[in-house]
Amino acid sequence: MIGRKLFRAVRPFISAVAVIITATVLVFAIYFTQLGPQWITFLAGILVAAILAEATRRSHAEWTVTRRTAQLSAVKAKLERETQRRKTAEKAIAASKPRLHLIDEVLPTMVAFVDREGRCQYCNRAFLDWLHLRPEQINGRHMRDVLGTKVYQETATAVRQALDGHGVHYERMQKMQDGTVYRLAVEHLPQFEQDGKVSGFYMMINDITEPEDARLAVRDESSADQNLFVDAFTEEITGQHDSGMIRMAIENGEFSLFCQLITPLEANSDGAGHYEILVRLNEEEGSMLPPGTFFPLAEKYGLMPHLDRWVVQHVAEWVARQMPRSAQQENTMFFINVSEATIADRGFPEFLHLTLLEYGVPGTALCFEISDSELASRTEDVAEFSRQVRQSGCRVALTGFGRDRVLFDLIRGFQVEFLEIDGSVILGILQDPLKLAKVKEINRVAKKIGVKTIAEMVENEETIASLREIGIDFAQGFGISRPRPLAA
Repeated sequence: MIGRKLFRAVRPFISAVAVIITATVLVFAIYFTQLGPQWITFLAGILVAAILAEATRRSHAEWTVTRRTAQLSAVKAKLERETQRRKTAEKAIAASKPRLHLIDEVLPTMVAFVDREGRCQYCNRAFLDWLHLRPEQINGRHMRDVLGTKVYQETATAVRQALDGHGVHYERMQKMQDGTVYRLAVEHLPQFEQDGKVSGFYMMINDITEPEDARLAVRDESSADQNLFVDAFTEEITGQHDSGMIRMAIENGEFSLFCQLITPLEANSDGAGHYEILVRLNEEEGSMLPPGTFFPLAEKYGLMPHLDRWVVQHVAEWVARQMPRSAQQENTMFFINVSEATIADRGFPEFLHLTLLEYGVPGTALCFEISDSELASRTEDVAEFSRQVRQSGCRVALTGFGRDRVLFDLIRGFQVEFLEIDGSVILGILQDPLKLAKVKEINRVAKKIGVKTIAEMVENEETIASLREIGIDFAQGFGISRPRPLAA
């Protein structure tokens, strides 16, 4: 290290020293020796070459200094220009502050910016006042938390279109917590980055409420009260639960989610087990209502799409927060049964896509169960629903298969990953040869078309052994595992 520093210090003087030494040798040779003219000419040539080399080195050094000086002058001029631009920008910002203050504090239009993850990154004073919230309750928080789950679900399609780069304009009625009803004109304006990608969208809301809107709201509320009275009277006679209880339970999250293991049957299988999601309603006494009690009521009042969305949201949230990240468990799927009304809900695929995006959950973590009876009665709707949820990466399972008759003709051209053989068939395979033959045939054809089979309502080891011998892929039932809370 010291030698290198010393060499760098003396390197500029080496050429000069060489010239001096060469000149000294030449003078000595001329005056103190008897060298011939040829040697004197040779040494003189070396001296001239050394002088030329030194002159070249000095010329190069001068050129380098000149170039560095020019570069330094250019950088200095650029720095001066940037400084001037910064000062100009600061003046422009200072001049625009009154206009920004007008937008942020005075403009009656409610303005908020939502990024690609659905989080509010900016809102003006009108937006804060309308929601009666503080800035820390909005900035950086998800739209679901700011606007509420119900509003978020209802506007999921418009949000998806804005994030796809399309401007959206629509009107909606909004009832606040104090009972006030507003008619709102909402516009979503996508924000594009320099590379053309959408970084988010501006949501602009204007209150266009008219007196007629308030009268209609009062009329609707009165009509709703009358309907509730009639429903309550009817339910008092029939013993059914109040539909309002179901609505409140969905809005307040009074349901509990359970899961039941769907385990692979192949011996020494390293495949991941899956889970079916089960829904229970919490009663005031702490007990839980089975789905057969509240599902018919939810279907009667058109509440199943809301309940199915609640289930999807909470499963995605749980997967994002709790699911271990081992290689095997990353392949675990959660099976969610969807209702007929949800299959016909055109806004559900957009809601699903936004929910998966919000929680960072891959679509392959979810598998939607559709009954074979729905496929038979609403083939086109089921096919469209399946196509759209697949675009988010989700899978599809056909449940109740083989309950009445084998419907392999229906699934031709309908892509499905799993066939769930109905429990009424599985329960009888040890006693009824016809049911055993049906299970074997279903499994044979499923293997031929590349579909996995799941046996439902497996209750004992004998049934498990028989299913394993047939070659069924998965089994579910009390003989495998009882349902347990999802949070456990």
